[in-house]
Amino acid sequence: MTITENNIIDNGVNVEALLGAREMLSGAPEAAQFTFAASNRWVNGTHSRSTVNGFVGLGDDQAHRVPYSVDTDHPEIFASEDNGPTPPEMVLMGLAGCLTAGVASVAQNRGIQLHSVTSTVEGDLDVAGILGIDPEVRNGFGGIRVRFEIDADATRDEIEAVVAQSQKRSAVFDIVANPTAVVVDVA
Repeated sequence: MTITENNIIDNGVNVEALLGAREMLSGAPEAAQFTFAASNRWVNGTHSRSTVNGFVGLGDDQAHRVPYSVDTDHPEIFASEDNGPTPPEMVLMGLAGCLTAGVASVAQNRGIQLHSVTSTVEGDLDVAGILGIDPEVRNGFGGIRVRFEIDADATRDEIEAVVAQSQKRSAVFDIVANPTAVVVDVA
């Protein structure tokens, strides 16, 4: 591993705060229970807007600095207006963001200076299921591939270990790789 100037590693992650939170939450498991929420409002056609703001964590209501909104839609080839990414693309973006955040955090904790991290996430989806053409075809992704390109002051083995640890701790990786109970209700 190459050590950067003055041995200061700065990937922009406050590892001391994360480790402190881990230690504190180890002694207070009820505070580690979080509930995240998103609201969505239909705009027109297949276009809708999702917003996140509040969540519950550390035993209390929490909020982002500002509400965040994302528009989703379908592309013109599906007779839509293409006002945003498709919902399946949002899942891929969430996976990319979660894994990349993990790479930065793990690298910082292991004393590895990052110079650049790029990921490409691809998901294969057969729309014959969604469109009801073939009831045997699942509606979701049949497979997802993630490819990282990482420039860091580390060996290939060290970089692969960082990616493996990021994957191991990624909430979104777990969500897409394992069954999750989903309950749908109409008010």
